[in-house]
Amino acid sequence: MAAVTVNELHRDDLPWIVEYDSTKCIQCGKCMAACSFNAIKPVIEKRKKSGNITKKNKFEKVIVIKQEVSFKHHCRGCGMCERVCPNGAIKPIRNMDDRYSIRYRAATGDSVKKGGRSNLNTEGRTLDKIKVGRISQMTDPSLDAVRHTFELKTPFGRVLSADKLSFELNNGDIVKTKPLPPNRWIYPIIMGDMSIGAVSWRMWEAMAIATAYLNEVVGIPIRMCTGEGGIPAKLLKSKYVKYMILQIASGHFGWNRIIDAMPDMAADPAGILIKIGQGAKPGDGGMLMANKVAKYVQEIRGVPKADLLSPPTHQGLYSIEESVQKMFLSMNAAFNFKVPVAIKVAASVTSVSVYNNLLRDPYNIVGGFFLDGLAAGTGAAHEISLNHTGHPITSKLRDCYKAAINQGRQGEIPIFAGGGLGQTGSFAADAFKLICLGANGVFSGRLLLQIAGCVGNDTERCNACNTGLCPAGIASQDVCLTKRLDIDKVAQNIVNYVLATDLELRKLMAATGCSSLPVGRSDALITVDKNVADRLDIQYVC
Repeated sequence: MAAVTVNELHRDDLPWIVEYDSTKCIQCGKCMAACSFNAIKPVIEKRKKSGNITKKNKFEKVIVIKQEVSFKHHCRGCGMCERVCPNGAIKPIRNMDDRYSIRYRAATGDSVKKGGRSNLNTEGRTLDKIKVGRISQMTDPSLDAVRHTFELKTPFGRVLSADKLSFELNNGDIVKTKPLPPNRWIYPIIMGDMSIGAVSWRMWEAMAIATAYLNEVVGIPIRMCTGEGGIPAKLLKSKYVKYMILQIASGHFGWNRIIDAMPDMAADPAGILIKIGQGAKPGDGGMLMANKVAKYVQEIRGVPKADLLSPPTHQGLYSIEESVQKMFLSMNAAFNFKVPVAIKVAASVTSVSVYNNLLRDPYNIVGGFFLDGLAAGTGAAHEISLNHTGHPITSKLRDCYKAAINQGRQGEIPIFAGGGLGQTGSFAADAFKLICLGANGVFSGRLLLQIAGCVGNDTERCNACNTGLCPAGIASQDVCLTKRLDIDKVAQNIVNYVLATDLELRKLMAATGCSSLPVGRSDALITVDKNVADRLDIQYVC
């Protein structure tokens, strides 16, 4: 009798179980070729062919597909096998009784790592509990969403109040006596920061193409954030860098190349974003596993093929005052005070303190405040950080905006909010609600991945961005996998989605009678949740 091994990893311990019907299988091998995780394999089974009690049994050998049971090659539920199977003979089934995370920690003594997004949605989603309730009608007519002209631009850069403007009259002419902080008027949606390395070069190029097309052809002044790790030198020296927000994070990866390219830049970048924290893993630094550090990533970042772990904080910046004096001043000076410099922080109970201090910046050089909520995604993180740290974006955005109101300085430092936008369908609706709560604009990265064909979701499907084995070729550097991604198609999909979002934003603005972005117009929002109404100071309805 076979021994029962209860301490070994079993298929029932895994989060996904591969269901296979051998009667439908034609042994074409497409499922194994499509599985980037090597979670299935062919095996030979001994089957009874004929025979009974009185006759000798006869057996035959058949080839079948078996699920791999291991920590490294377990099924992530991406469903690629099901997509390519011509007969529907195989598919992943979610195991509601899995014990994988417990087994992994017990067997390896290590923290579980993954990419994608959190799989814990225990709190509910505040934005889904809010509706746009102020509809302009007879006394304050609604606007025509198609024929009316709407101003869908927002400032990126410090906006000084009237009493701080340095102008005087000279012989009847208005003369500027002191330089003004750099300011750009951009579209209120920014393509979120995802580095070359975290995503494949094909995905990154598709985003860059879409950004250039939207600006040059469509006339929508959208901007793209590069993420930490630098960008190709050819792009740095082209005119298209003016649509790029260059990010510097605590690892400073790729910045040597940016500095070397400065004398040859044909245009200034759209801005500089100093990333202090990330909403999906606040308190953690960046993580790029060695298996995603391809040769071109090494060249751009100036690193060997190794795990690239950014520190959790910028070294040498241990206070808000130091960050203003050192980082912001140096970045502004590097581009001759012509480029807005912003900061990105993870939403937390300390966010308001940071924002309050930045508002009091005597140099007036902090040009934007990016606030990232816990529902954001990430390329790699420890599961404990991804699932159990962070702060929802909605209430913390509202706190920051009201803090600025208390100082009488709302709008001076534009707030850009992100973290889970478009999670349940409409990106435009989420963006509009956040703008009404005080955001000048929004940013998103995960949505772009979904537009490109990401098969992951918020209920633990796939979410293996950290492995470099992305089955869609989006978060991988493997040449065979990245070829699955059609650059032109992805770029077209992003352009189409932005056009649809632009139309939907105008529809919401028209209904509320707003021809410009309703920043802070919380009177336009209602909710059936009393706690949400009290917390966000919006109208409670029933």
